[in-house]
Amino acid sequence: MARSEDAEIRKKGVQPVQVLAGIVGLVYLAVGVVGFARTGFSDFTGNQQQVLLGFMINPLHNLVHVVVGAIGLLAAASSGLSRTFGWVLFLAYGVVAIWGLMITGVISTNPVSGLGNPLNLNAADNWLHIGSALVGLIIAIMPARKRVHVPGVAEAPVAADTETTETARHRRGPWYRRGRRTTTAH
Repeated sequence: MARSEDAEIRKKGVQPVQVLAGIVGLVYLAVGVVGFARTGFSDFTGNQQQVLLGFMINPLHNLVHVVVGAIGLLAAASSGLSRTFGWVLFLAYGVVAIWGLMITGVISTNPVSGLGNPLNLNAADNWLHIGSALVGLIIAIMPARKRVHVPGVAEAPVAADTETTETARHRRGPWYRRGRRTTTAH
């Protein structure tokens, strides 16, 4: 008989963080590709007046979206990579959100104003970056689905349509006994 101290906790199947990292990656990749279709590749860091769904974009901003999307899709391959992607998303987009708030004048002055606005950020971008940072935090700290594995003990598959005897008796009613129907006299 297997002892409980031999038991291991294992992750079971594809984790929700992997699905979420894949979805975030796919969305950012699509936004980057559509952004390139709108802006082209000229004036790479310029402040063009190109807008995509209310968000200011330029080719550098689109490149960042494509890179984040590709990393998200690659990170979806494992739970650990997905969590790391979540932390990177949280930290990077948190910093970009704060920088965007400084550029748009919401937070005092911009200490790195010499850099200008190479990503062509506006107020809508700031809200999107705050949301992306929060999604990254969710990906990073979301709990994993786990199961206990005891070596030497076979795991019996559980059928979805099995029911206990008590449940079956209750569902069938008192007139159903031991696999035979009993009828009442009329």
